[in-house]
Amino acid sequence: MKTPRAAVALLALVLPACAVKKLAVNSLGNALAESGGTYASDDDPDLIADATPFALKTIESLLAASPRHRGLLLAAARGFTQYGYAFVEQEADFAEEQDLARATHLRDRARRLYLRALDYGLRGLEVDLPELRTRLRQDPEAALARATRKQLPLLYWTANAWGAAISISKSDSELTADQRSAEALMRRALALDEAYEWGSIHDFFITYEGGRSSVGGSIAEARKHLDRALALSKGCRAAPFVAFAETVDVTQQDGEEFDKLLHQALDVDPDKVPELRLSNLIYQRRARWLLTRRADLFVE
Repeated sequence: MKTPRAAVALLALVLPACAVKKLAVNSLGNALAESGGTYASDDDPDLIADATPFALKTIESLLAASPRHRGLLLAAARGFTQYGYAFVEQEADFAEEQDLARATHLRDRARRLYLRALDYGLRGLEVDLPELRTRLRQDPEAALARATRKQLPLLYWTANAWGAAISISKSDSELTADQRSAEALMRRALALDEAYEWGSIHDFFITYEGGRSSVGGSIAEARKHLDRALALSKGCRAAPFVAFAETVDVTQQDGEEFDKLLHQALDVDPDKVPELRLSNLIYQRRARWLLTRRADLFVE
């Protein structure tokens, strides 16, 4: 049996150069698209922060050669969303008290990263769901009725990118008007598999429902999503604790529960589930920061 290297060499003899190039690009693209677990299990967020930009630009370079590669489009949507939140928007929050100008610059940068992720996500979905952007504006639920588990990862990351862009761009009425589309993407993902990514879909709705409690959201629904996120993650993820404490408890001025949930987030063992390690370390960092700001967040 020929080795993969020998097979590629044989193909190079019989295929045009452009076909060989595309084959190589797609092979590398498949490898990159599946490499997220290596980053997710790392125990050094700063190392990942430094390494990610090169990986993202490599993905973009490959997409220029293979623009409809689903795996690369997913990797781009996922990577730009994660990088924008973990290493840009959060840094803006941490810096704001000492350097407002830097925080403003970082938030603008995060917004542009989210919009880039959103574009890649929609492109990925349109490989199987043509003209999705147009159809989402007309009837989001109908537009997504044909989406299956095959599209689940793209639904999840595209909705996260969209929601993050909206959240950080509250003064952008045109972007805010897309809120229903972002919600529809994530609700379709929820219907397909609520346990996806250890229940992370519910984190979106903790923030979505809790953050809109005065304009159509529901604290009761946010709490239901917290309960489901904790049940599906078996207490192994810090994110839902942080999301509820920051979004709901601050709004409701419930300092006691705020403290309880953030300390529960800090009690999560980052090493228990290797694929959740990096995420847990990032959210635990945010939990510590939120606790230092308690006096500013609560009127007691």
